[in-house]
Amino acid sequence: MTRPAAAPTVQRVDTKHRYEILVGDRTAGLTAYRDRDDQRVFYHTEIDDAFAGQGLASVLVQQALTDVRASGKRIVPVCPYVAKFLKKHDEFADITDPVTPEVLHWLETRLPH
Repeated sequence: MTRPAAAPTVQRVDTKHRYEILVGDRTAGLTAYRDRDDQRVFYHTEIDDAFAGQGLASVLVQQALTDVRASGKRIVPVCPYVAKFLKKHDEFADITDPVTPEVLHWLETRLPH
């Protein structure tokens, strides 16, 4: 008999500015952010190839955005995956801000080159 796969868990890792999704004890993916005042600016999401096709990116982003709502912040979806997710999940529309040139410039100054 095979053991059932561990249920994925999502955790916010503030020191790394990201949310991680874990399957068992392995990090399966992440969505990275930077905080700008009351906004959490998401700029990158990735899932390890070993975990592709399991719907983990959707679980990760759903839980990350739920955490943003609970923290009283707003979402800025620079990351294409997060933006696509938000188009299908309008329950976050009330806390989503547009991506503006100002936000993009601000983000560029915050990320390592």
